[in-house]
Amino acid sequence: MTHEVTVRNVSNRHVAVVRERRRWADLGPQLLPLLDRVYAAVRAGKVVPSGHNIFIFRDGTSDGVTVEVGVEVASALAPIDGIVPVTTPAGEVAMSLHRGPYSGLGGAHGAVRGWCKEHGRPHANVWWEIYGDWQEDAARLETEVLYSLLPMPGALA
Repeated sequence: MTHEVTVRNVSNRHVAVVRERRRWADLGPQLLPLLDRVYAAVRAGKVVPSGHNIFIFRDGTSDGVTVEVGVEVASALAPIDGIVPVTTPAGEVAMSLHRGPYSGLGGAHGAVRGWCKEHGRPHANVWWEIYGDWQEDAARLETEVLYSLLPMPGALA
């Protein structure tokens, strides 16, 4: 599957998350227990979702990455039961829409990183996945993959 990459400006999104530092080998389906903790707070009425599930990745190094796994909310909330408020970055992003099983998300990430390298557009050390509505048919799943771009060299801030 080929992944088209586009550049656009996005607004930040408020997200209620569980945050952990993870090794690269401990990503993928192993992040679902973190999301389960957020949804326990949703079921208890402590968090009110207003959008989609969002997984944010920050400060990636060779050893691992900080993951923030949660659900979009209408506004910032007070920390509760290990759930903290964060926002996705606002500004210019390179993004791709992945259609199909989550196991293929690596292709979308590779396409965006490749586009950044090919076009001389370094990305910040933060990227995120916005999961579309659940579909029983995995071929119909849609996930947006976004990488925050650094300003162009010489661009006015």
